[in-house]
Amino acid sequence: MQPAIALTHGAGANSESPLLVAVARAFESAGIAAVRFDLAFRKKRRFGPPHPSAAAADRESIRETMNELRSRFTGPFYLGGHSYGGRQATMLAAEDAKIVDALLLLSYPLHPPNKPDQPRTAHFAELRAPCVFVHGTADPFGSPEELRAAIGLIPAPAQLLFIEGAGHDLKKGRFDLEPVVAALIRARSSA
Repeated sequence: MQPAIALTHGAGANSESPLLVAVARAFESAGIAAVRFDLAFRKKRRFGPPHPSAAAADRESIRETMNELRSRFTGPFYLGGHSYGGRQATMLAAEDAKIVDALLLLSYPLHPPNKPDQPRTAHFAELRAPCVFVHGTADPFGSPEELRAAIGLIPAPAQLLFIEGAGHDLKKGRFDLEPVVAALIRARSSA
């Protein structure tokens, strides 16, 4: 078997972001093929955030990448996303439970900064894939307490890994990523 992970970026970045590069290297060091890819909105525009009307196309670009992974590797298949990319990954996995064996969610944008009354969790009850959330304790898109409460909505196994003092950029991947890799492998095994 050849496991593989697809990794995508947040709204303000692309697949060359330092965080994704660091995460990909960590998985490759563990013998897991890592593919970083740009979402549909980034392929159209080099700069700027996605428009809400582009979300379906972004999810389709994730589906296409996962299908490509399945054609090249034997599995298991992991999907990881930073911020917006992670949100779109969870939405796709909620729509199609067979798309992935486990999810890696880097700085999941639980709500817009300073707007906890606008949660982005309506689809969590439909998630069937195990999830590993990696979140900074200083992330304005959701506090550790808010994230702990939110994962209670997910019926699949879900684990939280907090990076002390990290903001939304997760220190650009400059922290020990071995526990992240191990947690995702365990999450898939426990499902």
